Amino acid sequence: MLSIWAPDGIGEIREGADLTGIVADAVRGYIEDGDILLITSKIVSKAEGRRIAAADREQAITDETVRVVASREHPNGVTRIVENRLGLVMAAAGVDSSNTPDGTVLLLPVDPDASARVLREGLRARFGISVAVVITDTVGRPWREGQTDIAIGAAGIRVVDDLRGQTDASGRPLTVTVAAVADELAGAADLVKGKASGRPVAVVRGLPHLLTEEDGPGARALVRGPEKDMFRLGSDEAYAAGFEAGRAARTEPRA
Repeated sequence: MLSIWAPDGIGEIREGADLTGIVADAVRGYIEDGDILLITSKIVSKAEGRRIAAADREQAITDETVRVVASREHPNGVTRIVENRLGLVMAAAGVDSSNTPDGTVLLLPVDPDASARVLREGLRARFGISVAVVITDTVGRPWREGQTDIAIGAAGIRVVDDLRGQTDASGRPLTVTVAAVADELAGAADLVKGKASGRPVAVVRGLPHLLTEEDGPGARALVRGPEKDMFRLGSDEAYAAGFEAGRAARTEPRA
């Protein structure tokens, strides 16, 4: 049976806080071998000192941007969908100005997979059991309204469940099915964590087969490489790039 719950007892996280100890205290007496902990990236960023002074949030977004995918003006300003330094494509590069003092913003962890490994090792050392850790963040999605959480860091878990080579209920071979289980867990955990409940950690029980002895490749393995990306640009940007390529081809001197 699958169960998911979010413990109380985690208050405001300060820079330099012993996050492993704080999480361990919150789940002590409840955590079991084979559990998966889903941890909101915001508290990881706070503990790791990723809050910065930023009078201009837009400049902070620019500083975290590797590539602009799409940019749109609207009555309240400009929304930029960008690829950030982690290879994640999201609005505002993951720069967050909520639940942080005025004049500051919160950046994503420098290396969420490394953060997950540290947390996992610390929890294993404290409890003497095998657990997995997934660090989550909230994103929008192409073609879909609303937001959900995804995995941006992971340790000790298969982030995808590759079902290719198996058969479906009708006996037909599965040829393309690769379930993004880390993302599915992140979305499910957000249902119990919420956005303003003060519960930034969730525990999932009932999926021990997803755990691995080694830390594994982490959530970085979920980032699709450019050679497989069919949607590298927004529609307007793709049109502009195609138009410019066509114009350049027409003006090239012929041999």
